[in-house]
Amino acid sequence: MLFVLLLGFLLLLAACGKSERRLQLGDPAPDFTATDQHGNTIRLAELAGGPVVLRFWSVDCKYCRADTPIFNDYYRRYKDQGLMVIYISLNEDQEMVRRFIADLEIEFPVIIDHGGRIAEQYRVRLDPQAVFINPEHKLATAVLGGVGEEEMARLLGGYLQ
Repeated sequence: MLFVLLLGFLLLLAACGKSERRLQLGDPAPDFTATDQHGNTIRLAELAGGPVVLRFWSVDCKYCRADTPIFNDYYRRYKDQGLMVIYISLNEDQEMVRRFIADLEIEFPVIIDHGGRIAEQYRVRLDPQAVFINPEHKLATAVLGGVGEEEMARLLGGYLQ
C-alpha cells in the first residue's frame, strides 16, 4: 500500500512539474514584440516572407565582435530581398549596448531582452547563438558560437539571390 501511495505521489509531482516542450527544426518561430535601439517596434510575425536571423549575444562576446561585420554585410546586401537580422542583447546595460552598436556600425535592429523573455521562448541557454528562420517563419537551424561567411552563405543562400 505504501508503494502505491508513493507511486501516486511521484506521478502527481511529475504532472505538476513545468512541462517545457523542446523547440525543433520546422517548428513555427515563437512570436515576440520588442523595441529596437531607435524606438521602433519589432514584431517577428510581421516579418514573414523573408528569412530572419535572430542573434542572441552579449557585449563581452569575442565571437560577436568578430562576426558582426559578416552580419552587417549580409544585411546591407540582402535587406531589399527581405532578409532581416535582429540582434537580441542579453545584456541590459543600455550604454554598453549603444557602444557596441556604434563601434561595429550596426544598421539592423538591436533589441535588449529585458528579463530574458525572448531567450526563454527560444530556449537559448548559451550565447552567442544565431537562430535562422525561413521565409515561412519556421525554425531552420541554430548555430552556437561564431558564424562565418561560408556558413552564412550555406544557411541563407537558398533564400537570397
